Amino acid sequence: MVCEKILGKLNSFDVAGKTVDYVDIDWDDAFKKIHRKTTAQGREIGIRMDDSVLTHGLTEGDVLYADDRLIIAVHTPPCEMIRLTIAPDHRTQIAKACYEIGNRHAPLFAGENDLTFLTPYNEPMLHMLSHIHGVSAKKVVLTPDFEKRISSGGHSHGHHH
Repeated sequence: MVCEKILGKLNSFDVAGKTVDYVDIDWDDAFKKIHRKTTAQGREIGIRMDDSVLTHGLTEGDVLYADDRLIIAVHTPPCEMIRLTIAPDHRTQIAKACYEIGNRHAPLFAGENDLTFLTPYNEPMLHMLSHIHGVSAKKVVLTPDFEKRISSGGHSHGHHH
């Protein structure tokens, strides 16, 4: 089975009497156009998206397939992220922290307020960010909210020559 477009969000579908199966798409695969996956219930599927996936990504609840018996939807598993918290008296460090994250082509997400940000976890990033004055950085496990994405990191920008 090949899925080629996002048909909508699961919450807008009538699921009565239907099987809902999920395919896990990790956040770092969400912006890829082609996937070979096995769903939670063991169905082999291919996913082949157009370029719109490069900017929007595949996110929690996106329906990839639907008929009168079956719906296949995306599940985004939680992952390790770095939560940055900027001290209120060090707001000028927001630009430095965000620049450093962008400079490493990592995605950046807005946090729960205007002084918190999230980026995918890796040890060198955590080490670098925890050394910025006025910034605290700690590892957390959560599902990134793509609606709060500030930058797409290295996934979707082409360099023009």
